[in-house]
Amino acid sequence: MDLKTNTIAGWALGAGIVALGSAIVGNMIFEGHRPEKMGYAIEGVEEEGAGGGAAEVDIATLLPTADAAKGAEVFKKCAACHTITQGGANGVGPNLYATMGEAIAQGKAGFAFSDALKGVGGSWNFENMNAWLTSPRKFANGTKMTFAGLGNAQDRANVMVYLNQQGSNIPLPAPKAGATDAAAADTGGNTAAATNAVEADVRGETGDIANTGTAASGAPSVDPEAARKGARTE
Repeated sequence: MDLKTNTIAGWALGAGIVALGSAIVGNMIFEGHRPEKMGYAIEGVEEEGAGGGAAEVDIATLLPTADAAKGAEVFKKCAACHTITQGGANGVGPNLYATMGEAIAQGKAGFAFSDALKGVGGSWNFENMNAWLTSPRKFANGTKMTFAGLGNAQDRANVMVYLNQQGSNIPLPAPKAGATDAAAADTGGNTAAATNAVEADVRGETGDIANTGTAASGAPSVDPEAARKGARTE
């Protein structure tokens, strides 16, 4: 009986050793890792590490050639909460007619803006609107706005030109110096188009701006004074 018991114990111990070894080898071979590139993108969700040194596009380089008609299509994402017609009623969000150039979180027939947005201050110039459309939560932490934002700079430029046509028509800002490369990257590497847009804003033979870009129908022209001073208008 002792010999039989020892034999059984030996086989059990051996089987345990084999199982443990197999598990260790399997973990070494099939160790799981997060894939370097996710299989598909989720709108409104930033990739891990995003923003850590990636070049930001100067939105002013895209505005002169932005397409208001395409902006109207982008605005359909907003239409569930916002109206934009003159005298339109507030809904889940405020009516957006004549919003460009207005003070942030004020007016709009008494719409109840969040304290977070009220605390931002300033006006809806192109820089602030671009930041808001990129990420409402980052622009005003605690906002009631649930929209994740528009990750595509060209979409933002198009919708801002469209918004500007709806009762505002404030001047376009002048691009920052050296912003051509970033604009080209965001527009799919079309360096020539980005260069033309920048040159159209900053070049002038008589000292004034020669806006040679192909602007969307009804889009406002660049403010020459703002371009000469290199300042953004609000």
